[in-house]
Amino acid sequence: MDSFIEKAAALTADPVLSAIARKVYTGVRVSPEEGIHLFEKGSLPFVGMLANYIREQKHGDKTYFNRNFHIEPTNVCVFSCAFCAYSRLYAKREEGWELSIDRMVDIVKSYDDKPITEVHIVGGVHPKMDMAYFIELIRKIKAHRPGLHVKAFTAVELDYMFRKAKLSVAEGMQQLKDAGLESLPGGGAEIFHPDIREKICADKVDAEGWLRIHETAHQLGMHSNATMLYGHIETYEHRIDHMERLRLLQDKTGGFNTFIPLKFRNKDNDMSTVPESTIVEDMRLYAIARIYMDNFPHLKAYWPMLGRQQAQLTLSYGVNDIDGTIDDSTKIYSMAGSEEQTPAMSTSELVTLIRQVKRRPVERDTLYNEIRDYSAVDV
Repeated sequence: MDSFIEKAAALTADPVLSAIARKVYTGVRVSPEEGIHLFEKGSLPFVGMLANYIREQKHGDKTYFNRNFHIEPTNVCVFSCAFCAYSRLYAKREEGWELSIDRMVDIVKSYDDKPITEVHIVGGVHPKMDMAYFIELIRKIKAHRPGLHVKAFTAVELDYMFRKAKLSVAEGMQQLKDAGLESLPGGGAEIFHPDIREKICADKVDAEGWLRIHETAHQLGMHSNATMLYGHIETYEHRIDHMERLRLLQDKTGGFNTFIPLKFRNKDNDMSTVPESTIVEDMRLYAIARIYMDNFPHLKAYWPMLGRQQAQLTLSYGVNDIDGTIDDSTKIYSMAGSEEQTPAMSTSELVTLIRQVKRRPVERDTLYNEIRDYSAVDV
């Protein structure tokens, strides 16, 4: 302990930060007030040291990735979110894409000769793509490739589906699980606090609804992820409020796999005048998330959004997963100005990226079962 505390003391003279360092070392939970103090006073070297300590205590030098691909059924949407450059409003009949079930199954079939383990399905909220539509899609995917893990639908999509079908959350989740849905992605969380949610995404499911859907999934034995859209008009207090709500639900259910901070990008949306966060602030956010989200096993940096070099950098600030898809065809972030305009990375590229920063690349499945350790494998 002496060495750890000495290093912390060399990085700050703030007594509150010193107390937080002692908490981190002894495994004591950081309070919401202390979380805000980390944002207000914690330097990048200080929070980075604490986050890296937690990361290495939990995972050593392992960095996880999985082989998956994305299907986006549509970018047509009934909702209008100020930060979104992806969707095309259904009400205005703007140009967008709508994939048929057969087309999406053909996409799945195109990976038949590849060792992928997961299909990730998210998109806009299209009124014609209802429960029956997606149940049929999932069943056809599972019939074709039973071992492929189906991770699909944000809580925003699910809330609309259930309301349209006049089903309770429990009824809707059970039907989708029976069809073959196995886990939920973390999208649609944005910022939970109503003061911010009202300004950036007022017309879609609120925090309580989002959390209720994920809690129900957990009760059914399904796992999920959680996200937070940061770096726009939210304050530090709003970030901590968001993380605290997730932390409390995780205390209750233990059903979240990973927390995924998502950086706001300002291209071609209604918030284009809002400046994006700096790289330093990005790294501080990841580090503080690792410190605060003590009951989340994993912290993920989504490389198509950040870009490869910044994703590498996060591995020193608490992150132990970079998603890493074999073929990430998602347009959600590229359309908003992310670093990766045509995101795709081979396994060899991923392994090299992780090795370059002296971490150990480990392929996982959706539930973090280890498939292969690439630390000593030629790729």
